[in-house]
Amino acid sequence: MKKVILTVVFAVFVAFAFLLSYVKIALPNVGEAPIIKVQATPERIERGKYLANSVMLCIDCHSTRDWSKFSAPLLEGTLGKGGAAFDQKAGFPGAYYASNITPHNLGKWTDGEIFRAITAGVSKDGRALFPVMPHPNYGKLDQEDIYSVIAYIRTLPTIVNNVPAPSSDFPMNFILNTIPQKATLKPMPDTTNAVLYGQYIFTAASCGDCHTKQENGKAIKGMELAGGYEFILPNGNKVLSANITPDEETGIGLWSKKAFVNEFKAYVAEGYKPHMVSDKDFNTVMPWMMYASMTEQDLGALYDYLKTAKPIKNRIENIK
Repeated sequence: MKKVILTVVFAVFVAFAFLLSYVKIALPNVGEAPIIKVQATPERIERGKYLANSVMLCIDCHSTRDWSKFSAPLLEGTLGKGGAAFDQKAGFPGAYYASNITPHNLGKWTDGEIFRAITAGVSKDGRALFPVMPHPNYGKLDQEDIYSVIAYIRTLPTIVNNVPAPSSDFPMNFILNTIPQKATLKPMPDTTNAVLYGQYIFTAASCGDCHTKQENGKAIKGMELAGGYEFILPNGNKVLSANITPDEETGIGLWSKKAFVNEFKAYVAEGYKPHMVSDKDFNTVMPWMMYASMTEQDLGALYDYLKTAKPIKNRIENIK
């Protein structure tokens, strides 16, 4: 009997070792980077600028934010330089850094390699990218929009900034390789279909990622969009994301579309300037001024889509 048990244990060990080796060596497997050359037309550059600064917010994470001010606006002269840390201090299972997306770094990349990174989460060297850049969402967008983002970021001025290499804690160093998936790009819905178009904006803006509470890195089922995701600010303070379900008591159920749009537009109103904050003041990771530059049509469509979500009662209380 003892021999049988030892044989079974050995077999399990060998199978587990094989599985880990497969995950570490054979994955990620999303295919080679496509061979494409994006034509940087004025229309694409303008569309890409809008998406990267107002919807997908590529420029937010890949620049430097001023945390001494409310909502941490971007510091002038840092667009695309990278270096922002998403590490253990902020609750991540490793140390990840926003890459430099100016020509200092991406000048060595092909358009196809950038396309694969954005939509499938695999770097130029075949390395899996941690989804702090929500490539699972970007891989569901319209191909033309991804081309537009590529066209735009190619126009960013060069900033010399060498970003540290990422590292993952165990077991994320194995799990990470299983996350990248082949893109499932879909055409952007007609803007006349407000709900479907709003869902597209919702996906591009990755609203669900921040507004759904997680446990062990996974969204809690049944709590979609009910808020409660915990962010740790650079000063160590914690802030919870808001409930954006149409619950009338704890969400946006009683908000009109105008009120929803105005909540954003207040941050780009004439004369608005973000106020200074101390460690004792409330601050937020929500980049209000960037999302506020979204068009009223897109914000309105986002509202229309959110109103179709399941209402979930979940009161969020932040210290203000």
